[in-house]
Amino acid sequence: MHNTDYLKILLLIVFPITLLSQNNLTINHLYPKNDLIIKSQDDWGKKNYKKVIEEFKEKPLNLNDIVFLGNSITAGGNDWSERLNIPNIKNRGIGGDTTDGVIARLDEIIYFKPRAVFLLIGINDLWNNPQTDSSIKRIGNNIHKIATHISQKSPKTIIYVQTVLPVKKEIYKNQIISLNQIIKNNASNSKSYSVIDLYSIFVNDSGLIIDELSYDGVHLNEKGYDHWVKFIKPILDQL
Repeated sequence: MHNTDYLKILLLIVFPITLLSQNNLTINHLYPKNDLIIKSQDDWGKKNYKKVIEEFKEKPLNLNDIVFLGNSITAGGNDWSERLNIPNIKNRGIGGDTTDGVIARLDEIIYFKPRAVFLLIGINDLWNNPQTDSSIKRIGNNIHKIATHISQKSPKTIIYVQTVLPVKKEIYKNQIISLNQIIKNNASNSKSYSVIDLYSIFVNDSGLIIDELSYDGVHLNEKGYDHWVKFIKPILDQL
């Protein structure tokens, strides 16, 4: 074998590796820095946020993906493409995340110009700290900020904000109702996104989550995810 043949083989091996490394360096700026602290997350959430962000870096989005964005309830859906029988759906749920955490990681979403975004976020904001009317309004406004920011930076992306699910603990019942009303009110004054009232299909007559759809009063079991999928499948089929 001639020296030129060795050189060709070497280039075939090295060039893709070099290109991959360059691509990773190119997109690293899209993700929150490792030393970022999101105050609204609890201690477990802070650690998990950093861990999952590193996982996202290893498997970045592709252009024109459909993105499910949120916290552990979204993350727990795992492979949304398989659940919905639709290709190119990416799960960007992080357990323990809050609205502030989502705001801090929007650069990746915007950069890859997703076909659609399905956002579900807010329960950890309520869960982690005592809430007042003004703080609940701030959470609702953060959700509005997330949706409008994506819309402004990626105008062709179709954005759906899903209302926060009920939980089993009575103390959060009225807070969730108030937050969801703010979400709906903000959406009525905006042309940037639409609301999917996910809360309405998970709530029982007492204003709490339907027992058979959750394994712990907050997170969903398989029956809960099937219930969610059945509700939103017609929307995705029309994208």
